[in-house]
Amino acid sequence: MTRDPSSWESWLAAQAEEREAAGLTRRLRARAADDSTIDLAGNDYLGLARDPDVRRAAADAAWTWGSSASASRLVTGTFALHEELERELADYLGQPAALVFSTGYHANLAVVAALADRTTRVLSDAHVHASLIDGVRLSRSRLSVVPHSDVDAVRAGLTAAAEAGERAMVLVESVYSVLGDAAPLVELSALCEQYDALLVVDEAHAVGVHGPGLVATLGLAGRPHVVVTATLSKSLGAQGGAVLGSPALREHLVNRARPFIFDTGLAPAPTAGALAALRAIRARPELGATVRTRVSALADTLGVVAPAGAVLSVPMSSPQAAVAAQAAALESGLRVGCFRPPSVPDGISRLRITVTAGVPADRWDRAVAVLVELVKEHQ
Repeated sequence: MTRDPSSWESWLAAQAEEREAAGLTRRLRARAADDSTIDLAGNDYLGLARDPDVRRAAADAAWTWGSSASASRLVTGTFALHEELERELADYLGQPAALVFSTGYHANLAVVAALADRTTRVLSDAHVHASLIDGVRLSRSRLSVVPHSDVDAVRAGLTAAAEAGERAMVLVESVYSVLGDAAPLVELSALCEQYDALLVVDEAHAVGVHGPGLVATLGLAGRPHVVVTATLSKSLGAQGGAVLGSPALREHLVNRARPFIFDTGLAPAPTAGALAALRAIRARPELGATVRTRVSALADTLGVVAPAGAVLSVPMSSPQAAVAAQAAALESGLRVGCFRPPSVPDGISRLRITVTAGVPADRWDRAVAVLVELVKEHQ
């Protein structure tokens, strides 16, 4: 039967065929609560999502406050829990103020869309997360994508913006999720200060693994031209996100950020869970140290470059090879992820291995042995 190219049904079928032919089809796979597979695919870097104290805090909050915030933060959806979490996040990351969102995606959307407009030049690193890219689209600002971690390209862009009389914003991640490298934050911060530009740093993959994140570690926290975004769903083992910066920035987001104003507030359980996890991170710095030690050793064993964060990427020859290796790992009791286009900025498919402090030493050793054989066979 000939398909009608103008019908939605035909268009969807054609899209599915193209994805399948390119090896880019993604499928949902449900996990059971008692799944014994070693999980090196998620983002629970410090193993706190199932920590007894974190789980208890989340359960108690749901019992006390209910299952939902039930309204936007500006109506009745702001609880004392939210403000407590915001105070402690700001204190730990060395920032004057914080604002919590229902997801890290919303936090990134909000900070760009509420601060940039048609008169703003946004210089976006080529490897930033999709949420920052979508924030630029929502803002309708003037976008310039700069080569990855190219300080000279950022300088040229800021010079052009200054000559055109434009406000400027630079978007980076402190630790990038695919290659795992760290941004040149010191150099970028100095440039942004020189040109009166705003540096927005997504710390999703650094907080917890590097204590309060690279912005604080490098002595850049609290500077008026540096804005930090963070997620609560990785090292903090919960859900949600935050933007951290000046009180004036926080006030502006409360009044102008559509992803905050028109969204139901973060539910009580993940709010309390993130707060308990934050306190655990502060009390147990050895968790981040374990991740850093393990990722360095594993990278050396597999013969790849050690990342600055917890995610190790192993290049594969094709999307199909990455998927095959992922399936073989699962058969051996090990869950790993894989990066495939369009999720990778350079088009190279990779195995995505999350190094976590949450796996006991004996199971970690077994996972490493499986990975060595896996990469040898499928790379």
